[in-house]
Amino acid sequence: MKQTSGQAPVDLTKSTLASLLDGIRQNSWPASRLLETCLDNIDQHDDPANQVYTARFDRTAKAEAAAIDALQKGNVPLGELAGLPIALKVLFDVAGEVTHSGSRWWAQKAHSDALIVSRLRRAGAVITGHTNMTEFAYSGLGLNPHYGTPANPLAPGRISGGSSSGAASAVAHGMAVAAIGSDTGGSVRIPAALCGLVGFKPSQQRIPREGSFPLSDSLDSIGPIARSVECCARLDAVMAGERWRQKNPVDLRGRRFVVPTNYMLNDVSPVVAEAFERSLRALRDGGAHIEEAPAPVLDALPELLEGGGFTAAESYHIHREWLQQHGDEYDPRVRTRIERGASISAADYLELLRRRAARKKQADEWLASFDGLLAPTVPVEPPLLTDLETDEDYARLNLLVLRNPTVANLLDLCSITLPNHRPGDLPSGLMLVGRNGADSALLGAAQAMEKVL
Repeated sequence: MKQTSGQAPVDLTKSTLASLLDGIRQNSWPASRLLETCLDNIDQHDDPANQVYTARFDRTAKAEAAAIDALQKGNVPLGELAGLPIALKVLFDVAGEVTHSGSRWWAQKAHSDALIVSRLRRAGAVITGHTNMTEFAYSGLGLNPHYGTPANPLAPGRISGGSSSGAASAVAHGMAVAAIGSDTGGSVRIPAALCGLVGFKPSQQRIPREGSFPLSDSLDSIGPIARSVECCARLDAVMAGERWRQKNPVDLRGRRFVVPTNYMLNDVSPVVAEAFERSLRALRDGGAHIEEAPAPVLDALPELLEGGGFTAAESYHIHREWLQQHGDEYDPRVRTRIERGASISAADYLELLRRRAARKKQADEWLASFDGLLAPTVPVEPPLLTDLETDEDYARLNLLVLRNPTVANLLDLCSITLPNHRPGDLPSGLMLVGRNGADSALLGAAQAMEKVL
């Protein structure tokens, strides 16, 4: 990392957004230096064969950082994210750049920014580039045969998780201080958990999706990956068009949480089970009341996933004509999943909508008695890349990795993952799920949990 005489060093792999913003406003470092540190880390850690960034926006990013430095020098009030280098999953439009969603053949030069990108820029964020992802966001594992698979910085030889694989890898490597991803079945929370980070999936209606390439209109949501709950809350507020405000600390004493004894605890590995139980003990010691009970709605969720469910049906609607022309250019594992949607009839789809509405209502009524649901974010530690070589193993592990986080998407709930592994252990995450629209309360509870874990 390059340093300028008289300036304090900054380690982006340990810094929160609040500490970085304070450093800029107190003239400890200019925004240009934060960006330079990110670019140095990209040069050092990014692998051309297994890309974290599929496109770097060095020219525009340097101009954005220089503009923030000029504003700071002139004592002009700065935006909520002024000078922070932020990465974007490559399904978000950035004016003048190519959006390709992890595909080699599908590419579209954007004429304008996605709405969330406009909001990030207005808040002063420095957009560093587009990060790698599973092709068309259709997998929780993060593999991409076209651009390679981003390495897991905490667990060499293992996946970083998907579909926002490059987003999490970039933050964990200090190539950006935070990243924005999409979450259709866990695609923000899975890579965050597997890379030792915090990932937040808001209630779907909270963040506008204009200018993002869709996977499933019913399930898609947009969320941040960062180093702390507060970091995610800052980014979420900007993307939602709200002003972020520091919240009063939440006291865990008297708060009631539920651990479902069915569905979400099946097939949990010993490593993840130990981390989860240790987390529950810490929360109980912090005063939280944790009840273990069956959640009847969870046993009904497989009926919403039959034949690929909403994701297969809605992605096939998007890709059906392209598959006829470019089918051979798709990742075969992604193409197979999309093509399942061809067998879902209009009647099947309407029945899915009816069943989902009933299950959402059932989940909301059940969760009304609690401050949130707790479960392992991912039931297993990050799989080895060598464990995914056969299609059978890929399909099995993909379903397992997606199972727990998909609950929040199917039932349209808000959800966050917190790192809960000990130093030196394989990374894992503790997932907190809250009612639809209870995003602020969920973030407050998560901040309190973060302090005791």
